[in-house]
Amino acid sequence: MHRRHFLMTAASAPVLSAPTFLRAAPGDPDAPIKVRDLYTRERGFSDLATTLQGQRISVEGYMAPPLKAQSSFFVLTGRPMAVCPFCESEVEWIEDILPVQTKRIVDPVYYTVGIETRGVLSLETFTDPETGFVGKMRLTDASFSR
Repeated sequence: MHRRHFLMTAASAPVLSAPTFLRAAPGDPDAPIKVRDLYTRERGFSDLATTLQGQRISVEGYMAPPLKAQSSFFVLTGRPMAVCPFCESEVEWIEDILPVQTKRIVDPVYYTVGIETRGVLSLETFTDPETGFVGKMRLTDASFSR
């Protein structure tokens, strides 16, 4: 292999292996959004969330440590969380979360690995039957990728 070809290939490898949400073109309507973009500063629904209700959207973030093993439910957070933020009452509730319901049992992803989650945005209060988690917003019929 020629040295120049090797260097060009090696230099492009990080771009080619970057998560999908890092490669999205600016202004692309199918580009993933951030969890925080769905909320206002007062913890209400943003105009963007209201506009996207009932639509299939992509959201980038991190999988919080699972509330329950072998579940089809997880919580997407805007930042990596090393411990379950919902398991202890002393832990401050984080503002940028999005509960996610999938069709299949979720294999947890390490908390520092960014993921892109795609599902239908619902702005209704609900209680997850498996975990008892209560939320006012969620993604349903969802899937995710690294």
